[in-house]
Amino acid sequence: MQGLAVASPLPPAAAAARRRPRASSSTREAVSQCWKYELSRDQYLGGFLRISQSQGSLHRHRSTNLLRPAAAAISVEQDELNTYLPKGDMWSVHKFGGTCMGTPQRIQSVADIVLGDSSERKLIIVSAMSKVTDMMYNLVQKAQSRDDSYTIALEEVFEKHMAAAKDLLDGEDLASFLSQLHSDVSNLRAMLRAIYIAGHATESFSDFVVGHGELWSSQMLSYAIKKSGAPCSWMDTREVLVVKPSGSNQVDPDCLESEKRLQKWFSRQPADIIVATGFIASTAENIPTTLKRDGSDFSAAIIGSLVRARQVTIWTDVDGVFSADPRKVSEAVILRTLSYQEAWEMSYFGANVLHPRTIIPVMKDNIPIVIKNMFNLCAPGTMICKQPANENGDLDACVKSFATIDNLALVNVEGTGMAGVPGTASAIFSAVKDVGANVIMISQASSEHSVCFAVPEKEVAAVSAALHVRFREALAAGRLSKVEVIKGCSILAAVGLRMASTPGVSAILFDALAKANINVRAIAQGCSEYNITVVLKQEDCVRALRAAHSRFFLSKTTLAVGIIGPGLIGGTLLNQLKDQAAVLKENMNIDLRVIGITGSSTMLLSDTGIDLTQWKQLLQKEAEPANIDSFVHHLSDNHIFPNKVLVDCTADTSVASHYYDWLKKGIHVITPNKKANSGPLDRYLKLRTLQRASYTHYFYEATVGAGLPIISTLRGLLETGDKILRIEGIFSGTLSYIFNNFEGTRPFSDVVAEAKEAGYTEPDPRDDLSGTDVARKVIILARESGLRLELPDIPVKSLVPETLASCSSADEFMQKLPTFDEDWARQRSDAEAADEVLRYVGVVDTVNKKGQVELRRYKRDHPFAQLSGSDNIIAFTTSRYKEQPLIVRGPGAGAEVTAGGVFCDLLRLASYLGAPS
Repeated sequence: MQGLAVASPLPPAAAAARRRPRASSSTREAVSQCWKYELSRDQYLGGFLRISQSQGSLHRHRSTNLLRPAAAAISVEQDELNTYLPKGDMWSVHKFGGTCMGTPQRIQSVADIVLGDSSERKLIIVSAMSKVTDMMYNLVQKAQSRDDSYTIALEEVFEKHMAAAKDLLDGEDLASFLSQLHSDVSNLRAMLRAIYIAGHATESFSDFVVGHGELWSSQMLSYAIKKSGAPCSWMDTREVLVVKPSGSNQVDPDCLESEKRLQKWFSRQPADIIVATGFIASTAENIPTTLKRDGSDFSAAIIGSLVRARQVTIWTDVDGVFSADPRKVSEAVILRTLSYQEAWEMSYFGANVLHPRTIIPVMKDNIPIVIKNMFNLCAPGTMICKQPANENGDLDACVKSFATIDNLALVNVEGTGMAGVPGTASAIFSAVKDVGANVIMISQASSEHSVCFAVPEKEVAAVSAALHVRFREALAAGRLSKVEVIKGCSILAAVGLRMASTPGVSAILFDALAKANINVRAIAQGCSEYNITVVLKQEDCVRALRAAHSRFFLSKTTLAVGIIGPGLIGGTLLNQLKDQAAVLKENMNIDLRVIGITGSSTMLLSDTGIDLTQWKQLLQKEAEPANIDSFVHHLSDNHIFPNKVLVDCTADTSVASHYYDWLKKGIHVITPNKKANSGPLDRYLKLRTLQRASYTHYFYEATVGAGLPIISTLRGLLETGDKILRIEGIFSGTLSYIFNNFEGTRPFSDVVAEAKEAGYTEPDPRDDLSGTDVARKVIILARESGLRLELPDIPVKSLVPETLASCSSADEFMQKLPTFDEDWARQRSDAEAADEVLRYVGVVDTVNKKGQVELRRYKRDHPFAQLSGSDNIIAFTTSRYKEQPLIVRGPGAGAEVTAGGVFCDLLRLASYLGAPS
């Protein structure tokens, strides 16, 4: 086995053959002569100029010639191959990307990884150092644009590699590499000068320049491995890989010829470790070329196939393939396995998995590809192989990942005259082909009545013009109604091999999108069902991606929550969320993230979630001036979470007036605020119509019974076909407390003062004693029952004496209230004499279509007479519950139970959005 062969990258016979570059057809012969003879400054042929002695003659160097054509002049058949190339599992192929080769320290780390591999034989494919390929393309661009700064840019390339080599190598290795580097850069300088004068570079010349990044990085790595004491050989893959153009910016490998050349190469330089250049190759005519952008992965797969390797490992800077773009979906996870087909689909739809064509060479030999993180060697990575075993057999396994493509336009060709006419689709796509547009997705209605397809937005103008020309007569005659272009579109693709054998995948996908308020514009699904593709507005794309990923892959419902009013109820709710959030996430896969809290003067905002263990301190230290519009924009514009909900814990009419706009934006609303549902009837009806017509939810259980299931019970009765006859109840926890404790042992005013002190009443007890709050609850229940009543339609018996209604303050009212204690004592005594109790109730009479609020007397054996504390009680008399009303009873006041009712609505919303029950 021979040692390192870097000082002379090609053997003499190969170097002697590097004299046949390929230029344009009109100049091929003339340019070919350029490699044999030096031309003066004025000898200008085919757009390229050879520099004269005044610029430094271009001599053929031992290791690098201009255009460096592969050593194909050596006929593979001319000599017997004296060293057999072994093939099979003894080979492991490693490919290291530009990030892995970005610094001298990283190149040394790559060498350590290679030396740590216990495989019998190793073939290492490397990319250029990080950013170098872009720098080389920039050189060509500057030169052909006649920008003099290309010389400075070339010097930067030289300095970058010289500095890296000096840090990495020493002694003869360093001297040999630097000599080679100087030689290469000298030739590049002359080549770029010729391009600069010509103002043009052929593809071959450009490929030659760009490919030097891989030559230098691979040589440095091979020296680094040799420095560690392990012999290795260096391979310029232009001697081995033969490709042929197969379309726009695309090449196919000639595997048969490449295998012959690899055998020939190995017969000259057999080694257990081979370091090879990625990205570059040669044509059948021995002209240097590349595998195009990101082609190093492709190189590794081709070479892995040629040696029938046990495995091809692609080393990068991520832990593996994610279930979605982690920059868009923070909850994306690493996939342990992918099938070849899944990886292919993902790469086609823009996922940063592999070069789209990498899978083809290894797939036929069932060679697995493993994606590993060079910077996290403990991570298991992702294996791409033949259909992997079914991990779970459930929906999580059948949909492996989601990918998106942005900046698309949808073209819709439609007309009744198209129906049943053969060849319409053929004519459409023939016109598209003529303008060279790339069709990403196609969807067709029956009988070709409507054909729509997605193309890159930058190509849609040419496509539209071509179609209008092609179908000019059909459009004029009315056989074709329109050629419509819809810009600003994106594609979302769900990818998974097992979708074909799993019922309901499409239904769940579209349900998830609908619940995130996403409108789908076009759909496509092949019979193989490897992917389901939808076209939607680009502005909805990230939200759609997150909604689908959350529903399918993680089975997790994430809600972004905005809390309005962190007072008594809102603050209690925040504390309840703090205590329960971890349990919900662990046991129910519900992730509640509070990303905004606003009061009347300040607000606290976060993109990913506020730390609820210190929300009060943060609201004091990091808050900004409150602005309800900015607060809502923060929530609606958040692209991290697909589902958003605003929780209004105020009693503010102006806040409630915004509910319609919020629902229209796709933001769910939850509230204990009664003002919206008891306000003007037309506004209420408009709000409910919108809510019923969309997938945006509006929950308000706590508006009537705090934490009691009043609204949900009423809806359950109505939705199952029962008929509501009468609803009667004690709806005010405050007034319930007052009359439950007004037993004759204390004056009425003392009981009211006690209720105020305990926090059961509003700051001004008149707000409770007036009965307005009860009237609002009656209106809400009446409207839920189908009655169209306004608040003034409800007669209310106020408990505030008329003379005290005008008191200027709550304190003045409380001071004067004792003057009416005798009146209250008399009413209580009269009731007691009849074995009755006083209760303040609200009534909805659906038969007579009316409601009322008043103080009533009930027998002591009546359920309303048996309450204690601040309990509420509601009796539903219906067609089914006529003889024995359905009764709901429990605490109806207090911050804990009201916040608990709001919390229940949050969990109900989560279940509607897909959380497991």
